[in-house]
Order: sequence, then structure tokens, then C-alpha cells
Amino acid sequence: MKTLLTAIAMVATVCCTAQKETPAAVTAAFTKYFPGITAKSWDKEDGNYEANFKKDGKTMSATFDAKGGWLETETDIAVSALPAGIAAYIQTNYKGMNIKEAAILKTPKGDMYEAEVKGKDLLFDMDGKFIKEQAD
Repeated sequence: MKTLLTAIAMVATVCCTAQKETPAAVTAAFTKYFPGITAKSWDKEDGNYEANFKKDGKTMSATFDAKGGWLETETDIAVSALPAGIAAYIQTNYKGMNIKEAAILKTPKGDMYEAEVKGKDLLFDMDGKFIKEQAD
């Protein structure tokens, strides 16, 4: 029990520290893009900041650079909501593998679908055509 309480305290400290370290420019940008929404947590990855939150009942995240520049917004969707062409591409090129998670990404360059397969993110345009594979 003592070990469990210590672990919980460590996790809480890390979470609170990460939120306190989020630059004011980043939190201000989040408020601008998502007025009235509160981030449930903030993660720092590769020098960028990712807010995790819910909006209109959907699980989402938004990523900003250290100066508050918006990089992307990710909205989780059901795997079944992906265009049929994506499933066909994965059946052909990733035989025997299943899509673990799916999302719609909005970026300054445009929108795309993301399908997670075997720890990799596969990106597709909004017509379901493969763009690229990247590490998750």
C-alpha cells in the first residue's frame, strides 16, 4: 500500500510539474483556439506542447510550439469511420494487422486521417489515399 501511495504521489507531481511548465504563450493560444475548454492534461514532446481535452463529447488533443504556434488538432474517431480505401490499403500493405486507433488530424497544411497500425501512424488524405508512415 505504501508503495502504491508513493507511486501515485510521483505521478501527480510529474503531471502538475508538466502543467506548470507550459509556457503562457501556449496556454493563451489554446484558449484562443478552444475558448471555454479546459485542458485535462499537458504533455511535452519534442519541444512542443500537447493539450488533451474533450470537446462536444469527443476526445481531442491540440499541439502547439513553444511560442504558441498551432501545429495540429487530433480528434479520435471510430475505426469504422475511416474511408473504405484506408482499410483496403492496410489489408494489402500490412497483411494480418489491425487498426488500433483512428483520428482526423487538422493541420495548417490541411486535414488528413491517421490510422495506428503496429505502433506506427499511417497518414491518409481525406479521400483515403496513403500519404506516409511515421513513428507513433
